[in-house]
Amino acid sequence: MEREVILESQSVTKHFGGLAAVEKVNMKIYQGEILGLIGPNGAGKTTFVNIITGMIPITSGKVYFKGRDITGWPAYKVGRIGIARTFQIVKPFRGMSVRENVAVGAMFGHTGHTRSSKEALEKVDELIDFVGMSHLKDRYADELTIPYLKRLELAKALAMEPELLFLDEVMAGLHTKEIESAMALVRKINERGVTLLVIEHVMKAIVGITNRVFVMNFGQELAQGTPEEVLNHPVVIKAYLGEKFAQRHMKQKAVAAKV
Repeated sequence: MEREVILESQSVTKHFGGLAAVEKVNMKIYQGEILGLIGPNGAGKTTFVNIITGMIPITSGKVYFKGRDITGWPAYKVGRIGIARTFQIVKPFRGMSVRENVAVGAMFGHTGHTRSSKEALEKVDELIDFVGMSHLKDRYADELTIPYLKRLELAKALAMEPELLFLDEVMAGLHTKEIESAMALVRKINERGVTLLVIEHVMKAIVGITNRVFVMNFGQELAQGTPEEVLNHPVVIKAYLGEKFAQRHMKQKAVAAKV
């Protein structure tokens, strides 16, 4: 049975002056999957997500969500049809509590425009508990550490009730145990029926949580396939991963096979 495509980009392109930040990217995201998006810094990954989510205008190409042409839609309109995202640099509402931060997402997401502030606050408690922050719900965002700010970003995005969620380096700056915890949380989000695209440099996470990986370089598609196919792809190794990573990955794989 052919998988249902939830989002498709066709020749999506973004030029900044004479520079092509994203060039004719064709991508399909399938319902229910976790798709990894990797590549060197400056490859165009975040720019691509910014185009899809209406943060910046598209130069050319088309974007379809569940078969509907959403090319060039503004961010608020994209959010209301079931697409949400987190940001590489966390963007909490300073001077507001965790609970109030998440309530903003509940009011401006998929069905948020139909909610009162009171109804939004009632909804957020379950999500704050889901991301493991119940003990911090009345704390101000300014008081949180980076790992909890990352979780707050997730809770805000989930409060928008997305069908498709873009995660932009949610594991950056975390240590090993925090990464494992974040990986488990991402899997739980997917189990709730949310399709995910994950931009990540932490290869442990890419291997551990994704079904498929899309690689970008210089604004274009470099390769795509299963995590193993991509991590062993000679062009990806040369352009992004490096020979040392490839050798270490093969050793780890051999050791795991013996266990």
